[in-house]
Amino acid sequence: MTDDRHYDALETRDPAERHSALYGALPAFVSMAKEKAPGWADHLKGVEADDLSDPTVFQQVPVLRKGDLLARQKTLPPFGGFTTAPAGSMGRLFMSPGPIFDPEGRGHDWWRVGRALYAAGVRRGQILHNSFAYHLTPAGHMFESGAHAIGCAVIPAGIGNTEMQLQAINDLRPDGYAGTPDYLKVLLDGAETAGKDASSLKKGLVSGAALPASLRRELAERGVDVVQCYGTADLGIVAYESEAQDGMIVDEQVIVEIVKPGTGDPVAAGDVGEVVVTSFNADYPMIRFATGDLSAFMGGTSPCGRTNVRIKGWMGRADQATKVRGMFVRPEQVVEISKRHPELGRLRLVVSRSDERDTMVLKAEHSDGAVDTTALEESLQSLCKLRGAVELVSPGSLPNDGVIIADERSYE
Repeated sequence: MTDDRHYDALETRDPAERHSALYGALPAFVSMAKEKAPGWADHLKGVEADDLSDPTVFQQVPVLRKGDLLARQKTLPPFGGFTTAPAGSMGRLFMSPGPIFDPEGRGHDWWRVGRALYAAGVRRGQILHNSFAYHLTPAGHMFESGAHAIGCAVIPAGIGNTEMQLQAINDLRPDGYAGTPDYLKVLLDGAETAGKDASSLKKGLVSGAALPASLRRELAERGVDVVQCYGTADLGIVAYESEAQDGMIVDEQVIVEIVKPGTGDPVAAGDVGEVVVTSFNADYPMIRFATGDLSAFMGGTSPCGRTNVRIKGWMGRADQATKVRGMFVRPEQVVEISKRHPELGRLRLVVSRSDERDTMVLKAEHSDGAVDTTALEESLQSLCKLRGAVELVSPGSLPNDGVIIADERSYE
């Protein structure tokens, strides 16, 4: 750790240096994954690792989706062949709904949570009250390992047993909180009702639920300054807020891309798209893993001095597949239309109902209206296997929210 504001020197390095280090590490990392993990050898068949230090080449690597991971785990349990060592060599094994299985290795701060906790104000020698779940899912252990990496003691509170948690807070006087923002409010409300002292809590790192501005203000007014982080059980921490509360700063050990939902193609700068992450984890490599979450890159750098790129945080789910007249229509089919017709701007397929029948209208941005709408309708039918209308709209009129298929049907 370099100073009291930043976890280490990686956070303030020149962006070009960071970019060179991360992409320069890709060839050896991907080669290792293909050699040691049969799942990656199969998924990346034909990919030449030596070429991947070029970002434009790396963007051609096929993404791995949660559904693919689930299917491969069923074929080759427990981890689909995506770990580089057998399950028995890991530290913990977790299960999420699906079921999806995730390992935890034995390395230092394996989930990379220490950096996010440090940005939240947690320091060596403090006590962290950890209300993330410890049962079968990894969140509790993720945040505990991060606290230990900093040098903190942890109250392993988990979920529930609110009265016991309040007694622990009252007596052990923790400095910080980790858990969902909603449960922090439950604890503070419960402390007031039960006459317990929760005033030692001054900072919090929250995740797993929305943090509306109104709730953040309320918690601050009650003495707890909270920031949030974003991660998954497959990847660990991906991005985190600092005290600046101005976007989420991408972790130093991952590559984040924002792509058009359903594809691996990058969106235009600032556009909303699906978060795709590469995590340099030697035990459980994740290479272009599509999270299914929507976000967007922010311009500039954080006022806190950290120089890595920032994302806007969680902005919804990318899986917009919907069934129309008995057929699934998927975002990647709509994206393919834009490739056939590059003269268009943003596209949005609006699904609704008229006269008790599903209808589709493809809204397409274009500047002068000189577009062959018949050809567009033919592309829509060819790619989606369904007929639909086309409506040309002015550039910039469709929202920048990552929505490619808008299902507006009502069955009331």
